[in-house]
Amino acid sequence: MPFIRITVLGPTLEPEQIGRLQQGTTDLMTSVMRKPLEGTSVLVERVSQGGWSIAGTPVDVAAQVDATIGLGTNTPDEKARFMAEMMELLRAVLGRELREETYVTFHEVDHGSYGRGGLTRGERDRRRNVP
Repeated sequence: MPFIRITVLGPTLEPEQIGRLQQGTTDLMTSVMRKPLEGTSVLVERVSQGGWSIAGTPVDVAAQVDATIGLGTNTPDEKARFMAEMMELLRAVLGRELREETYVTFHEVDHGSYGRGGLTRGERDRRRNVP
C-alpha cells in the first residue's frame, strides 16, 4: 500500500507523460506521505470513450486521482500537501487547462482490510514484530 489510480480524459497520453505521472506520484508518496517505495503502486488510465463534464459542461481535459492508504497513517497536513503537489504535477503533465474541479481523494483502509502477497497489512506487521 498505497495504491494510486489516476484517471485522465484528454488527448492520447504519450509514454513519457505516463512515466512522469507515475514517477512524480511515487515520489510524492515516498516523500510527502512517508510511504515505503516497495508496495507503492500507480495506475494511469486514460478514458477513451464516454464523456466528462464539470458543472454540466463537457470538458476536453480532466483528471481524477484516487489514493488508497492505510487508515490513520498520515496527518491532515501531509494529505493537504500531497493534494496541492499532485495538482501541480497533473497540470505540468496535462496542461494548464486542467480545471480546479480536479479531485484528489484519499480512501483510508483499516490494516486488516488490505494486504499484498497474500497477507493483510495487520498480519505482515504482526510477523515483523514477532521475535
